[in-house]
Amino acid sequence: MDNAKLTVGLAYGGKSGEHEVSLQTAFAVMNAFDYDKYEILPFYISKQGLWKIGEKLQAPFSRLEQLKLEGESADTGKALNAVFSGLDGGERAVDVMFPLLHGTNGEDGTIQGLFEMANIPYIGAGVLASAAGMDKVIMKKLFAEAGLEQCKYCYFHASTWKRKSHDLIIEVEDKLGYPVFVKPANLGSSVGISKAVAKESLIKAVETAFRYDTKVIIEEFVEARELEVSVLGNDEPEASVPGEIVSSGEYYDYAAKYIDGKSQMLIPAPVDPETADRLRELAIAAFRAIEGSGITRADFFVRKSDGRILINEVNTMPGFTPFSMYPLLWRETGVTYQALLDRMIALALERYNLKQGLKYDNEQ
Repeated sequence: MDNAKLTVGLAYGGKSGEHEVSLQTAFAVMNAFDYDKYEILPFYISKQGLWKIGEKLQAPFSRLEQLKLEGESADTGKALNAVFSGLDGGERAVDVMFPLLHGTNGEDGTIQGLFEMANIPYIGAGVLASAAGMDKVIMKKLFAEAGLEQCKYCYFHASTWKRKSHDLIIEVEDKLGYPVFVKPANLGSSVGISKAVAKESLIKAVETAFRYDTKVIIEEFVEARELEVSVLGNDEPEASVPGEIVSSGEYYDYAAKYIDGKSQMLIPAPVDPETADRLRELAIAAFRAIEGSGITRADFFVRKSDGRILINEVNTMPGFTPFSMYPLLWRETGVTYQALLDRMIALALERYNLKQGLKYDNEQ
């Protein structure tokens, strides 16, 4: 290992509906690193959950297709041996892991738990915050406990839907009315989201959402502007300027985010200073509500009728693609892309070193 450089393990791909988004993020991040400071060890995880490990990189891949490490055979054992290499007292193959995984099996606390067991530093939220930030229902319950205002919602599991779909439809119609948005409870990047305007489209939307998760959340429609704030830090988090999404479609779906590239991001958002300050305060409150660390993006609705701010959700591993809001908000706030990566790595090492001081015996 080059002692002058940190080795960063990039884990990307994943057994998730957001596999392709993860590849885009990994490619963008890989091309942003300062290779005078870092060397990159790529870990590609297939849609079937198989791992491949590549050679250390002194420069980024030139094509996104190279991220799949086609010249390497799947060897999950070899990859995990590299992750766990420091446990026996030997030299670590990796100094810090960067899980560039979106959605289930990556952003939901699962791989964070793996890194905790390997006793290796990693970028981003810990196990609890990752799990809470992925499950929209648990997230909303934590927001409610923290006193954050949000839209009305219902949720249920696939087994309940099979047994009593008629009753659940009535509940949605009585509590929320139409239109509503139907979402898988544990997925991001707007995958599996549908808008329902009547009973027939509600049934179809629920069935679509259940293709991606066993729990579905249904939210009331809010006539609102969509604003986002980036948060960075551990115990003393900082918030960026807010940005606004003006979607190219009826709502900010997967295509609007990652395919057509026509949605507008207004940075900074055209809001008055008081609203901007309040959004930043609420973003930090949401970050703390889920016990966040490292990075998070907080998404809000600002109602058009009265200007009330509603927390929508947080994303504990926001995208770093060319269309991504998170790094652009920090750039506007005065933190460059490379400086942001440096800060994220420093925060990961800070949290790791703090935890190394904890005791695991019963001595007084």
